[in-house]
Amino acid sequence: MRIDLRHVHDSDLPVFYRQLNDPEALRMAAFTPKDPADRDAFDAHWSRIRASSAELRTILADGDVVGSTAVYGEPGEREVTYWVDRAYWGKGIATAALRALLAEVRERPLYARAAADNAGSLRVLEKCGFKVTARTVGYAHARGEEIDEVVLRLET
Repeated sequence: MRIDLRHVHDSDLPVFYRQLNDPEALRMAAFTPKDPADRDAFDAHWSRIRASSAELRTILADGDVVGSTAVYGEPGEREVTYWVDRAYWGKGIATAALRALLAEVRERPLYARAAADNAGSLRVLEKCGFKVTARTVGYAHARGEEIDEVVLRLET
């Protein structure tokens, strides 16, 4: 399967919205918008981040839109994020996409956060060179409670 990144197009947003509203994916991601079904809030969020200094990319698998990845935040505190359609989990797509993004965005350090029980996401981050630096607790909207969270850092 060929994995490519490209800049986000307006036509990607309905796909991202659908992916965001997958109940199993929401639960696994945990740290999600308060109301993922609020399309106005979704559109406002994407409008805001597309106008920011974030490096946003659409993930393509054999030409199909399967997710997104980004580096966002203030210099020195920038974080990575990614979201892959659940139908494509376990195929190495998130790892390939994140590696490609990290090759484009050379600034370091970069940070990442994941629910402590999200083994798949933690594996992706570790395969891309991120190291666990802290454990904390955060409120996970998708689960309606505070959960354990892992903070990771990429130096080089």
